Amino acid sequence: MAHGVDTIDWKAPWLAPYRAFGEPLAQQIVAGRPCWDVLNASPLTAPVRFVSQVELPAGMAYEQFIFEQHRVPTRHGLHDFFNGLCWLHFPRTKQRLNQLQAGQIAADGVQPVRGAVRDAITVFDENAALLQAPDALWQALCERDWRRLFVDLRPLWEQARLVLFGHALLEKLVSPRKAITAHVCRVQPVRDGLAGLDAWLAQDLTADRLAAKPFTPLPVLGVPGWWPANEDPDFYDDVQVFRPPRPPDAG
Repeated sequence: MAHGVDTIDWKAPWLAPYRAFGEPLAQQIVAGRPCWDVLNASPLTAPVRFVSQVELPAGMAYEQFIFEQHRVPTRHGLHDFFNGLCWLHFPRTKQRLNQLQAGQIAADGVQPVRGAVRDAITVFDENAALLQAPDALWQALCERDWRRLFVDLRPLWEQARLVLFGHALLEKLVSPRKAITAHVCRVQPVRDGLAGLDAWLAQDLTADRLAAKPFTPLPVLGVPGWWPANEDPDFYDDVQVFRPPRPPDAG
């Protein structure tokens, strides 16, 4: 029943924001309790209930079901476990994303191909990371100046904080690979830890802002302190992972 939840390394630095509540919940799943029951019993609260995937009616959009029923269809396994953790730690933001998805479905219906806004919402929900950082770090990241970002400005990372939000991103990092890349959004420094960040982010997200794709790529294992190999500056010379900026369009 654990379906990979037993393989999570809770000592991984990117799991630090989730460890205090996530590790005990994972232990209950490994012991045999259904994922949705464990999430519902968490000391943290969410504006939804977690239910078995079988409660999602055939032909109904997942996001619409959550919006109408305030219930999240949940399967056993890493993907939905991390989705539940994100609901528990970022309840306002997750609810806001669901509202935006439902608004797009109401406007356009369920199309064979998602539109730009639904695509962007999904990218954020699945793969976003939230960066609080000095201007110099953010500029180097946007310019994909990897040596400057991670070598020249390495001491500045002590003033930065990267929180992984996307549940698919967290799932991938259970088996870390150098190429795993997040879609990073810059966020403002806030008080009150994740609760303050959640409140700020839920107010900041709009359909127009997401449609503009306010993301920049970041191979997350390049973050100082997150992977032993990146202590060697040559780690960042791999252009298959730390790709140079795209050349400007001709004309």
